[in-house]
Amino acid sequence: MKQLALGVRLRADAVFDSYSASFNTEVVAALRAPGTTSTTAPLWLWGASGSGKTHLLQAVCAEAGETAAYFPLDRTLGLPPEALTGFERSRVLCVDDVDAVAGDLAWESALFRLFNEAAELGTRVIFAAGAAPRQAAWCLHDWRSRAAACVVYQLRELDDAGRIEALRLRAAQRGLKLPEETAEYLLKRMPRDLRSLFELLDALDEASLVAQRRLTIPFIRDAIEKLAGTKS
Repeated sequence: MKQLALGVRLRADAVFDSYSASFNTEVVAALRAPGTTSTTAPLWLWGASGSGKTHLLQAVCAEAGETAAYFPLDRTLGLPPEALTGFERSRVLCVDDVDAVAGDLAWESALFRLFNEAAELGTRVIFAAGAAPRQAAWCLHDWRSRAAACVVYQLRELDDAGRIEALRLRAAQRGLKLPEETAEYLLKRMPRDLRSLFELLDALDEASLVAQRRLTIPFIRDAIEKLAGTKS
């Protein structure tokens, strides 16, 4: 699997088996469908922060193996537009945070070139963004039209049952058994976005290993108090 330098790495836990599809089963099915390189249009995946866009892109790469490449456009990485050159030759290419470069002519030109060359080479391209392609503030008309030509899927946010399932899958992947009442306890008392819940679960996993304790409600309550005391 092709990965970027500059500290960008794919998460080992970002696989389809650890994703709670819930309302997004159609999206997952589309991402997992190999299609044919001559007829499959690029996909555009969009949704709110924490909805699982990055997880799904990296899951696509994990399933495709060495033929796939993951490229995030997070501006904090400081990558130049020229860094995209060559990625169109990947069998599968996942481009994350695409709308982060909206309004940047150099980046939009690079995306326009990538789109066209990937189409000629038969590369399967999947974009992810926080907005639908027609909603982003593009400045290059040619790129706007290419983005709008993608097959668009919106990721819907999970309900409480979906969040509990996501926590259970995350815990199981780490070798933890998370009782449903414990997951419900976390939902009621902690921030409900998955990113915060996963970060907390990771911290609880470390605490349980140190204490050699199961993730019971009393243990979690004590661990959260200790974590809060450490941060204060």
